[in-house]
Amino acid sequence: MADANIKKQLQAKGYKVELRNAEGDIEKQVAQVRELIDKNCRVIVITAIDGESFTEVLKEAAKKKIIVISYDRLVMNTPTMDYYVTFDNVEVGVIQAAYIEDAFGLKYGNGPFTIEMFSGALDDSCTPDYYVGQMGVLEKYIENGQLIVGSGQTSLHETATFDWSGEVAAERLKSILADYYEGVRLDAVLSTYDGMSTAMIEVLKEAGYGTADDPLPVVTGQDCDKASVISIINGEQSMSVFVDTRTLAARTVEMIDDIMVGKTPAINDDGRYHNGVKTVPAAVCSPVLVDITNYREVLIDSGYYRESDLK
Repeated sequence: MADANIKKQLQAKGYKVELRNAEGDIEKQVAQVRELIDKNCRVIVITAIDGESFTEVLKEAAKKKIIVISYDRLVMNTPTMDYYVTFDNVEVGVIQAAYIEDAFGLKYGNGPFTIEMFSGALDDSCTPDYYVGQMGVLEKYIENGQLIVGSGQTSLHETATFDWSGEVAAERLKSILADYYEGVRLDAVLSTYDGMSTAMIEVLKEAGYGTADDPLPVVTGQDCDKASVISIINGEQSMSVFVDTRTLAARTVEMIDDIMVGKTPAINDDGRYHNGVKTVPAAVCSPVLVDITNYREVLIDSGYYRESDLK
């Protein structure tokens, strides 16, 4: 269910692997999981489109003692969830917020600076973790006035972005600029995801930012999408957080291999990830800050992108 890279690695180890792609269709994904349960798979890995949708179907997996792994997004509200493989999503938020903290010298009392916040989709179990990491760094600066949120929108629900949509984020930013930043400079946009960041940079440029006299705000991101890396190289987006799917896939393959040979998979977090019913043991991978200073080392030298991809 998860990743073609995982399939390739498992097949190299001699396992039979079936890969399903629901193409964003929640009902189709649930049906695919049911089909795999009916085939008596030993292990099912789910990259959930909607983490709330599997409670009933996974009851059947429990009856057959099928091991179920959440990949990247935690499947919620089911006791039938054996392991979770993810990046440290709180740390993603910390990295984004710490970049802003460092860029403005907030630790040294500098300010005030203006900032607006753009969180992810509320139906994504990762979104609250990103927000917790971000606010863990920035909340004190908002409270003491070093950071001013002109719109006043700071809660997770107020800053959430439906479906992680760049278009939705861009429309919200347009409204915020019109309502709260007439004659006032916006210094930072805390964006949780690259697809939102690139759309909002276009809004900022349309509003007159991006000139020698009025440079773009600091804009964060996540995923190191090609468009965002090019934007970083061109001096527009400030940074992104790299969550290398190759690392996640390799860790998942290790976990499945352990399960198949009767070993207990190695985990490094058995307390943080509660899906509403149980705390799910997790293998947590580390995210990496990427900006103009290290993109070549992290992304090109590692083979994730070729230099020609970023032209």
